[in-house]
Amino acid sequence: MTMMRALFLGLSVTLAPLTATAQDAVTFDYPGTFDDASFAIENAIINRGLVIDYTSHVGEMLNRTGADVGATEDLFDNAQIFLFCSAAISRRVMEADLMNLVHCPYGIFIAEHDGAVMIGHRDYPDGPMQEVEALLDAIILEAMAD
Repeated sequence: MTMMRALFLGLSVTLAPLTATAQDAVTFDYPGTFDDASFAIENAIINRGLVIDYTSHVGEMLNRTGADVGATEDLFDNAQIFLFCSAAISRRVMEADLMNLVHCPYGIFIAEHDGAVMIGHRDYPDGPMQEVEALLDAIILEAMAD
């Protein structure tokens, strides 16, 4: 919950990626609706022959459970995370360092707060994991172009 809330600190007005230092996230403002962003990301992942293992409906869960934990306001209008992996890229990064296992599966989030939609992913460490980051950036940029 703290990670998602803090991701909005990196919200920008441009389409260029930003790094939210405290959370190590790369974010992109999306000029359309949450539903359009979600559909575009899902298609961009599938277009690469990747399988979405799980879709986390974080926003729904936070809104549904807010009163149970004493919250007085919703954090997001909508928020979800697509989790997936690439067998080829995962093998390469784990051959380089077995501990890159900790980064799998990879996730792309879409979040809407006060009408602004953002897409993003974790910022991965320098070295072999930059191949994963390049994949995630390419998926997001494809979705942004749709």
